[in-house]
Amino acid sequence: MYDYDLLVVGSANADLVIGVERRPGAGETVLGGDLATHPGGKGANQAVAAARLGARTALLARVGDDAHGRLLLDSQRAAGVDTVGVLVGGAPTGVALITVDPSGDNSIVVSPGANGRLTPADVRAAVCLFHASRVVSAQLEIPLETVLEVVRSLAPGSRFVLNPSPPRPLPGEVLAACDPLIVNEHEARVILGEACVSEEPADWARLLLAKGPRSVVVTLGAAGALVADGHGTERIPSVKVDAVDTTGAGDAFTAALAVRLGAGASLAEAAAYAARVGAAAVTGRGAQESYPTAAEVDAL
Repeated sequence: MYDYDLLVVGSANADLVIGVERRPGAGETVLGGDLATHPGGKGANQAVAAARLGARTALLARVGDDAHGRLLLDSQRAAGVDTVGVLVGGAPTGVALITVDPSGDNSIVVSPGANGRLTPADVRAAVCLFHASRVVSAQLEIPLETVLEVVRSLAPGSRFVLNPSPPRPLPGEVLAACDPLIVNEHEARVILGEACVSEEPADWARLLLAKGPRSVVVTLGAAGALVADGHGTERIPSVKVDAVDTTGAGDAFTAALAVRLGAGASLAEAAAYAARVGAAAVTGRGAQESYPTAAEVDAL
């Protein structure tokens, strides 16, 4: 019996968000709206999204001993996330600088801070969390060697979900553990590199599968998603909503998919549910504040 439906290993950032009429070009200054500070980071976002859906969730991350770190811990606990694995100190809390235009699209620059100090030793010290978790998810806002140690720490029978963001080439040992590897178009192109010779998402998925993951999900924004495994590919339609802010929507998608897979859903069923969760998330501002409960998803 598992104590947690999902263990998230990843980043925790303070999101500093400014609304702009348009994003600046090189050497250009534009005026924006008032600065808003939100709890964020891909790891922290996924943990909150899963907990709000009712999943028993734990977070393994590192924050600074500062006001941003306290903001992040408070937001996790308020959502019902177990923060026993959140380490404090070693560097300032990570920060993401985010601009959001009127269409809801965003641009993000991340200062990793304490996220860059989450080490393989920290993962080994938290082995009890891995053995207590049905599904483990990770991202790439923490050191790659730490993600590799996550793969090596997985308990027999558990499932590993990876969103390789920000994207970089991945070692075969990490790719082979992914079930699924979740990528958007940009991430797919970076990981495939010169092998990305097609404009068709189904081809990207097949090429990615050939690199070793057990399954692949390609998210396509307003066009939905595509899932692929050894049985073939399937297109998942999008849910039409009026987008206000896309910040953190991908994290909500990943968390929802991981939780549903852990509950026994097929990859296509889990992705269809995750598409609804992601759609609900873009109808509100901010990342964690916009994440829906299970009841809100059902009502969408």
